[in-house]
Amino acid sequence: MFLNSLTDSEVSQLKDMVKDEHVYDKLVRSIAPAVFGHETIKKGILLQLLGGVHKQTVEGINLRGDINICVVGDPSTSKSQFLKYVCGFSPRAVYTSGKASSAAGLTAAVVKDEESGEYTIEAGALMLADNGICAIDEFDKMDITDQVAIHEAMEQQTISIAKAGIHATLNARTSILAAANPIGGRYNRKMGLRANLNMTAPIMSRFDLFFVVLDDCNERVDTQLASHIVDLHMLRDEAIDPPFSAEQLSKYIKYAKTFKPRMTKGARDFLVAKYKQLRSDDAQGLGRSSYRITVRQLESMVRLSEAIARANCTEEISPTFVSEAYDLLRLSIIRVEMDDIQMDDDVAVPPVDEEETLEGESEHQDSQNDTFMNQASYAPLGQNQDELVSSKRPKVTISYDKYVAMMNLVVKKISDDDANGGNGLTRSEIVKWYLDQKEDEMNSEQEYLYERELAYKLLKKLEKDKILMSVTLNTNEDDLMEGVRGQQRTHTVYIIHPNCAILDFFDNEARDENDEVSEA
Repeated sequence: MFLNSLTDSEVSQLKDMVKDEHVYDKLVRSIAPAVFGHETIKKGILLQLLGGVHKQTVEGINLRGDINICVVGDPSTSKSQFLKYVCGFSPRAVYTSGKASSAAGLTAAVVKDEESGEYTIEAGALMLADNGICAIDEFDKMDITDQVAIHEAMEQQTISIAKAGIHATLNARTSILAAANPIGGRYNRKMGLRANLNMTAPIMSRFDLFFVVLDDCNERVDTQLASHIVDLHMLRDEAIDPPFSAEQLSKYIKYAKTFKPRMTKGARDFLVAKYKQLRSDDAQGLGRSSYRITVRQLESMVRLSEAIARANCTEEISPTFVSEAYDLLRLSIIRVEMDDIQMDDDVAVPPVDEEETLEGESEHQDSQNDTFMNQASYAPLGQNQDELVSSKRPKVTISYDKYVAMMNLVVKKISDDDANGGNGLTRSEIVKWYLDQKEDEMNSEQEYLYERELAYKLLKKLEKDKILMSVTLNTNEDDLMEGVRGQQRTHTVYIIHPNCAILDFFDNEARDENDEVSEA
């Protein structure tokens, strides 16, 4: 047992550390103390050093407990410093560069022995780091063919070789700590993580955590960072005062790794709920997340929860630990900054004092506007069509987040109406309902008129984007025989477009609610 190898004073010191209520935060602050800030990355490295629990299924399939981390960021953001620290701290760690490493150098190579003439296996970086950490710098500079070679090692934690008459499966139970630079040198916020990296989707899904470090200008942070670096050069070790020394931290991690935490029922239910929330956010965000949420992210949360339980030296995983793992995973799902949405200018917004008793009339007005737009294309020379339109109405632009929030409200309302057997909602009914929902947020008549105009323009845009579909209905069956007069007595309702992907999300959500009701 590990405690038997320690002296009495070391055991007493270890017990004091375990009893400390804030031991987790102190452990995080003790990781790479020479690096200023980056608390979330330090949390990830601490959990990687602790690791999750290795398991084996009934069929004999191994489920990895090692945590893989990739740090992506702008130049001069301490990425390589973290890798160097881990290699110096961990007793079994290998440092390598992605550009200078081949597939055989990372996994294993078959070479011919000069003396005996027989073929032998030479271990690569991943095999040498068995039960340790393999730090790969400049991961994005690796060739795609070389990246493919470590797929098996990252998930199954084995390396299979079939060369020169040698067929073997070797262990590579290692955690990967990778550092990568974005394409073009700096991270582009308006593109997803996948578009910013020279990495394939399969290898991205094998990383449990992605940390994106951006070099933003901040006067307070820049001042503190500069002071920290200057103090390091002036005072050396005296400038660093971590809560625990490297020796204390190493002993604590060795002791914590003897624990095998198990999931409690409360933590299990909380974990399932958080995974459903991640999936629903991914579906509602219309592809705004940095990468797709899959079952591998669920397994990542399990491993992170186990590592957090180990950090607290407990045998049970509580919902609090799952919440911490969820927050850490959410930080790695960087939202993509989207451009503002420009609403259509050719939408006729009826005056407030006019009740839209016949939606057909308002639709007829829209067609008149379209006719006006077509006529504008034959404008005299020297007068542009865009100038004519812009002189009529100012352009309305809203943020992408507001657009998605409005769209979700409207689509949910129409979806609920359809589920309750409704025949669709007219334009005025949707706008009136939307304004009722926003009543508490509006403080003036001007805000009311603005939201009302936005609602009408939103419906037109959703119809154009094939999220909604307008259907013309007759008011009663007798009007069908009245010819032209009957056509004038039609009204238009909105339903969700059959090809809309959002419909699948709301269907699944309703199905989950029905399942919960039936279980109750």
